Amino acid sequence: MSGHSTYQPKTGFERWLDARLPIVRLGYDSFVDYPTPRNLNYWYTFGGILSLCLASQLITGIILAMHYNVGDAFNSVEHIMRDVNYGWLIRYMHSNGASMFFIAVYIHMFRGLYYGSYKAPREVLWLLGCVIYLLMMATAFMGYVLPWGQMSFHGAVVITNLFGALPIVGESITTWLWGGFAVDTATLNRFFSLHYLLPFMIAGVVILHVWALHVVGQNNPTGVDPKSKADTLPFTPYATVKDGFAMSIFLILFAFFVFYMPNALGHADNYIPANPLVTPSHIVPEWYFLPFYAILRAVPDKLMGVLAMFGAIACLFALPWLDTSKVRSMRYRPTMKVYFVFFAIACIVLGFCGAKLPDDQIIPHLTTFKLYDADLNSFVWLSRVASIYYFAFFVVIMPWVGLKETPLPVPDSIASPALSPAEKG
Repeated sequence: MSGHSTYQPKTGFERWLDARLPIVRLGYDSFVDYPTPRNLNYWYTFGGILSLCLASQLITGIILAMHYNVGDAFNSVEHIMRDVNYGWLIRYMHSNGASMFFIAVYIHMFRGLYYGSYKAPREVLWLLGCVIYLLMMATAFMGYVLPWGQMSFHGAVVITNLFGALPIVGESITTWLWGGFAVDTATLNRFFSLHYLLPFMIAGVVILHVWALHVVGQNNPTGVDPKSKADTLPFTPYATVKDGFAMSIFLILFAFFVFYMPNALGHADNYIPANPLVTPSHIVPEWYFLPFYAILRAVPDKLMGVLAMFGAIACLFALPWLDTSKVRSMRYRPTMKVYFVFFAIACIVLGFCGAKLPDDQIIPHLTTFKLYDADLNSFVWLSRVASIYYFAFFVVIMPWVGLKETPLPVPDSIASPALSPAEKG
């Protein structure tokens, strides 16, 4: 928690403004004098990196919207790339910025999961982060449709049709998303409107997220709350310098993709104008949706697959109440740490399986046996195994291990060691 404000206005104008709108005081208390745990590592710099990504997406998105034409979407994107001054740079920053955004948010989420940042009193902080993630997914999907290439069009057809599997309301939701009875210009117009709106909603929830962070205080690798000034350091210069260095390294990675591999994270079929009569041989979403796409395909029934896909996200919202352990950080939970590693592997496997064709073979040219007419050598079966572990991790493993595990000794404070010299010897 930030505690009592130490801001002292130095000029007459600052005193006048502070008495009427203490915005300078707010900035000073939030980003200069705010006490942060002294043991934060570089995994905690991704909050600042995400703020940088959001700012980049907002600025480049507003500029692109000035030149985008829904009525001639594909050609307007080509116009941006070829005729607008530095349009190619702005477009590549925006398209690759989405991938950078998700890289950072996935690292941020796994860090929060590992160090127990979702546990009391930070439940609302975690829930707001999950809302941001959900809004990011909606924004990214709608943005992927806007170039109106082959993959954009047919991806929109596949994903919007999933809502039709929902009982009672499914057909109404699908018709509303389409703006008619098929994916066409009306759909694109709706997606463009929502894609422009949602980032500002994300920015609003981010403000709430930061506010909640400053109320309950920042977690740290030990999971122990600061108890004295010895446990904390001012945000500036310590955290700002660390965040600035991490942002610089991240920008180098970002620039590498923008200038040297701008289409590496996209799909070549999206450079072909949308044609409802020609379906691509393999319709795949963007890489950051692949784990959920694999879960969807792992379930034979369409409705159950859709429910499983949304259930995978719902598990994140329920996480603060699924973990029964009294110890926050997995640094002191050796058993849970092993399960966490397997969980990370399962997520990577799901992403890999999502990029494969359903009938692709894990080991090519291998003669396999069949069980209930399902080929056990297919990636669908591998995604089923990974999906089962994904849900078991949240619903079974976390509650059970939290009750049965014997954690390692946790330090009394951030500034003190976990074990005394006698205990170490």
